[in-house]
Amino acid sequence: MFGKRKKKADDFAGNVGFCVAFKKGDIYTRLSALVWGLNNLRNRQIIKGILLLLLETAFIVFMVRFGAGAIGDMMTLGTVEQTEEYNEALGIYEYRAGDDSMLCLLYGVITIFVILAAVLLVGVSVRSAYLVQQRKEQGRHIPTFTEELRSLKHEKLHNLLLFLPVTGIVCFTIIPLVFMILIAFTSYDRNHQPPGNLFDWVGLSNFREIFSFGGKLAGTFWPVLGWTLTWAVLATVTTYILGIILALIINRRGTKWKPFWRFLFVMSIAVPQFVSLLTMRTIFNTNGPANIILRELGIIGATGAVPFFTDPTLAKVTIILINIWIGVPYTLLTMTGILQNIPEDLYEAARVDGANTSVMFFKITLPYMLFVTTPNLITQFTGNINNFNVIYLLSGGGPDSLNYYYAGKTDLLVTWLYKLTITNKDYNLGAVIGIFVFVILATLSLLTYRRTSSYKDEEAFQ
Repeated sequence: MFGKRKKKADDFAGNVGFCVAFKKGDIYTRLSALVWGLNNLRNRQIIKGILLLLLETAFIVFMVRFGAGAIGDMMTLGTVEQTEEYNEALGIYEYRAGDDSMLCLLYGVITIFVILAAVLLVGVSVRSAYLVQQRKEQGRHIPTFTEELRSLKHEKLHNLLLFLPVTGIVCFTIIPLVFMILIAFTSYDRNHQPPGNLFDWVGLSNFREIFSFGGKLAGTFWPVLGWTLTWAVLATVTTYILGIILALIINRRGTKWKPFWRFLFVMSIAVPQFVSLLTMRTIFNTNGPANIILRELGIIGATGAVPFFTDPTLAKVTIILINIWIGVPYTLLTMTGILQNIPEDLYEAARVDGANTSVMFFKITLPYMLFVTTPNLITQFTGNINNFNVIYLLSGGGPDSLNYYYAGKTDLLVTWLYKLTITNKDYNLGAVIGIFVFVILATLSLLTYRRTSSYKDEEAFQ
């Protein structure tokens, strides 16, 4: 019983928050927020206390030598522009380096995350100090540094295993994401390219320029958004429904040579997707095999050509049809696995009750498929909104339009973003579109998934 009480006290002290530890802690626990590791050093946890103190020293040195200046530069995004001066001795023009707005922003973002890490370490120091205080007041053993290292192999194993992945996510996902978001509030475009030019904070002007009705940017954004959503819905629904139908036909009892038919359809995805897409682009080109065959058959004139990728409407239809050819085999494989795992007892019971094939499909097969594949369906929809490969490799976003700002009639938001940033170097506008796509997809995915039976009743078909 006493051992259980001790374990409970350990758990409470280990899980207590910073506010509770600071409020209930003694003077040394509270001072540990200013001098990291103070209470650890006082209670002979020498190595742990020294490590915390060294981290605090490193943070202070960082802020004094670099961090404070980086925050200041982030506020101004640089004040000194690059200048060109004539060197009379050499008879040439030389560039005198100025501030780099992009580095000012990047270093500022990194400094903010270092400060946040320091805040977390303050919490670690106070909570560690409070744990030591609790143990001392209860007359219990205070673990040594070696014992705490051993705990990383057992009860704190999750801390050890998650440290590197979390660090990688922060460094290579969250920091670049925050940097990209902040770019949307600046004038970082083709006319403000560092290091030759500085860019500045412009607030919400980029958002107003894109989202407001009127102007060429808004006149591009809303049609592209409409086509993006239309494409995502059609590309997802068509491959899903046709994949189900194909799987049902192949897996029905009367179908012979089932492995052969599966192999035949899977062949289309055995080839790398970009090779297949480029091949289809060549086939349906103005002078490609498809138009040549149509000319030979006399369906079109000798010099005519079906505008598969040059007519806006036909280009969209062609892209959707080619996507069906590429996407259906994936659904076929998924549905085949699901069909083979539906308990046969369900169908036997339905037949005994007098259910026909149609009733069994809508009451057993389809609900089971939807239950299993709804998360994957949401993922497909999200992927199709960001489906860069199909659009870029087939039509390149074309045909181009003079009414659009660096976009074509088949461009998705993601391909338009690519053109804005890579081709036109309007990074601020690209960042705005990136934020919008992220917010829409995150919101739709979370809300939709939480309303599905896969989330609400995950054991329904078990």
